[in-house]
This record gives sequence, structure tokens and C-alpha cells, in this order.
Amino acid sequence: MKAVVDLSRCEGYAQCAFLAPEAFRMHGEEALMYHPNPDDAQRDLVLRAAAACPVQAILVDQMEARRAPAKASPS
Repeated sequence: MKAVVDLSRCEGYAQCAFLAPEAFRMHGEEALMYHPNPDDAQRDLVLRAAAACPVQAILVDQMEARRAPAKASPS
């Protein structure tokens, strides 16, 4: 799984750090540190953390979706 945090959007509420501490943690009072490839065992916690982010700064599995080729429509 892939996780990306838009750090220009993140306001340091730290909801993600409380909900998925193995994937997200606050360093000091304002700096968010995160694991870009959290273990799949953490999937539910990471998804909850992303959903709880008040500014929706966390994207999960979005990078793979962007790279996937468009499927051809049947003719």
C-alpha cells in the first residue's frame, strides 16, 4: 500500500498519528513524519487515519491509480 501526505495541506492536527501510530507520527509540535509504504496489516488503521484528517491531506493508494493505463472500452 502507498500513503502520501500533502504536507502543504497538513495543518498538524495529528489525528493520523493517534489512529495509525506505526505509519504516522508527529516530530515536535508541527512536523509530521510518515511511512510512505505502510505494511498491508496497517491498511484499516491508515484508511481510518486518512478519513479522520480534517483537511484531507492523506492520499492512500492514489499513486498506483494515477499510473494505471486507461481501460479500452469494448467496441
